[in-house]
Amino acid sequence: MSTGDKMPTSQLPELLSYLNNKPEPHIVMDRDYTIIAANMAYRAQHGDDTPLVGRHCYEVSHHFTRPCDEVGESCPLKLSAATGLPQRVLHLHQTPRGEEHVDVELTPIQNAKGEIIYFVEMMHTIRGASANPSAQGLVGRSGAFNAMLGLVRRVAQSEAAVMLLGESGTGKELVAQAVHNASARASNPYVVVDCSGVTETLFESELFGYEKGAFTGAVQRKLGLVESASGGTLFLDEVGDIPLPLQVKLLRLLETGTYRRVGGVEPLRADFRLVSATHRDLKAMVEQGSFRKDLYYRISTFPIQLPALSERREDIPLLSKALLSRISPGRKLSLHPDTLAQLSAYDFPGNIRELRNILERASLMVDTDTIMPEHLDPEFTGFQMRERPQHIVPLEQAEQHYLQWALSQHEGDRLSLADKLGISERTLYRKLNPPPR
Repeated sequence: MSTGDKMPTSQLPELLSYLNNKPEPHIVMDRDYTIIAANMAYRAQHGDDTPLVGRHCYEVSHHFTRPCDEVGESCPLKLSAATGLPQRVLHLHQTPRGEEHVDVELTPIQNAKGEIIYFVEMMHTIRGASANPSAQGLVGRSGAFNAMLGLVRRVAQSEAAVMLLGESGTGKELVAQAVHNASARASNPYVVVDCSGVTETLFESELFGYEKGAFTGAVQRKLGLVESASGGTLFLDEVGDIPLPLQVKLLRLLETGTYRRVGGVEPLRADFRLVSATHRDLKAMVEQGSFRKDLYYRISTFPIQLPALSERREDIPLLSKALLSRISPGRKLSLHPDTLAQLSAYDFPGNIRELRNILERASLMVDTDTIMPEHLDPEFTGFQMRERPQHIVPLEQAEQHYLQWALSQHEGDRLSLADKLGISERTLYRKLNPPPR
């Protein structure tokens, strides 16, 4: 492409002036990944002490020496250049605050001939999740976790009914909270309904409330959970446990948007965003007749599958460090590399909840700051790394030791090794070839 096909440099100040009025970080790049402009928001949130213009986007965002797609990441610029369409991906970006989850939206800019000459990239930092150990909220950096987080980001700003699917212990309530926190309703109530713990006789009074004198013992009016969630989010946890007779009442609420308190006459307007969760196979329940088909489609506008811990095994070191800080905030507990190796080799049928229980027990068994294999449950005995470190090392370094050990022991190719480790080949490539710090 000739220089004449590009935007005249005299027009770049006008473009930058336009982008500076945008609150979100924006950069402009050419087809060679070179940054030619960055707005003030980008400089404030993602910039460092080095000038940005003239550097490659992958160098600034990832500290890579090559484009993202050459080191196992999806590259929105390459995809956009190939298709001519806008692209959106969720990446881990390097920032002055460390690595952060960033929702990247890239738009191609064409010249009068219809040729792509520049790309404008807008970034949204996701605050509801952390790629580093955190005292609260979602924690993860694996491909499976990021895919799930990308769906949360896409649906959060809408009013669509969200259905969270996955095994018990995968963190559905934290994901529901993340949907609420990223929505336009974030400043309003977030109300949790434990559907497995509400009996049929109490369902209406708990959900809809009751008027004074509605029944014996109703000495005053009580607000129901639907009314308490007004303007915010109502989270129905384990919605698959609702008995059939009660499903009709819930369906009526969702279809009409109105309800009555028990003992009341006047219809009240409901105003909430619905998020539901279940570990059950609702489709199979619909086929069996134990869950209403019309209710299923009402609550399943946007399903999100939460990965099991065995599907995001590379997150175990990060999750372990985060959970230990939450379990024992006054102690600086760490895992010995052998301990981490044993945890990383386990399938965790109870998922993150089981990992937390195991670590909590271990924290009570250890008298020092280092959790050894003998502090774990007996079921974890038997796995030993070939080389046992003689001193405490960071979890990231322990993970590298384990991966190199696994690589030396494995006789097949890296794709089959990645399958055995429960991670993608792209993730294995990234972990074996970390970017320079």
